[in-house]
Amino acid sequence: MPAKNIISNLFSTLYNNEMRRKKECIIAPTSNLARDVLRILQKNGYIGEFEHIDDGRGGKFRVQLLGKIVKCNVISPRYSVRKDEYDLWERKYLPSFNYGFLIVSTPLGVMTQMDAKKLGVGGKLLGYVY
Repeated sequence: MPAKNIISNLFSTLYNNEMRRKKECIIAPTSNLARDVLRILQKNGYIGEFEHIDDGRGGKFRVQLLGKIVKCNVISPRYSVRKDEYDLWERKYLPSFNYGFLIVSTPLGVMTQMDAKKLGVGGKLLGYVY
């Protein structure tokens, strides 16, 4: 099954399994970008441990769920955002101030919009989680 958008598949699998109150889920196929997104979710306490399983066909992630994701989704198309525009996008995608975060791909790597604001870099919006 060729995936058109691996990040979209990642977010929908996480969200669907969270809504079913599962303890873990399998996400396939994988990519380095998907791994970076999972690391951000883990660092911010939305998911537990995750591991890459090499099955010879693109790989899978086994992800431990903590039941903390209320909503997550991909932002498509991937809008470009300048370093001074994050507040505008937060109002558009997040329910309230300081609740959840946007995930941004920047020249310095994948990070949350809070980290990108501190570093003063722009990038492309990938998704949001709260």
